[in-house]
Amino acid sequence: MQGMKKIVLVVMVLVLAGAIYFAFKGNDDTDVAQFEAPITQPTGSYLTGMRDLQGKVVPMEEDKLVFLNVWATWCGPCNMEMPGIQSLYDKYKDNDKVAFYIVSDEDAATVNPFVERKGYQLPFYQYVGPYPSALDGNAIPRTYIIHKGEIVAQEVGASQWDRPEVHQLIEEKIAEI
Repeated sequence: MQGMKKIVLVVMVLVLAGAIYFAFKGNDDTDVAQFEAPITQPTGSYLTGMRDLQGKVVPMEEDKLVFLNVWATWCGPCNMEMPGIQSLYDKYKDNDKVAFYIVSDEDAATVNPFVERKGYQLPFYQYVGPYPSALDGNAIPRTYIIHKGEIVAQEVGASQWDRPEVHQLIEEKIAEI
């Protein structure tokens, strides 16, 4: 009987370890072409009811190429990819054809100290309410690049967003605007 309990315990630990591994593994592919296939969502790929960290309602700019990242301060993979997002933002922040939205469900009292401590200069927002079906998910980080209402790239899990393939995709899409 004692031996059977040990076997059951070992199996449970292995199952739990596997579940944790796959929950946090993310997608570490390095080629933008490896993103999930584009999804045409002409009216459901934008957020409404978004607020900046001062509480002002901010509409998502639908006439621009949109980089949308959903994250949380407590999320390790979210924090791992944030420097790459900062680098990508630094390259395109002055381009009037590109808009960045770094969105959390957390309130400003949680996000502001985090941003200040880390020194990020990104456009952070709070979103309250259900996400449109095209942007809904139960995992973070999740990131979407949206062009003319179509999700042209999406990824769940941490990624390196300042790599050449991402820059190439952005350049191709803003040339069409």
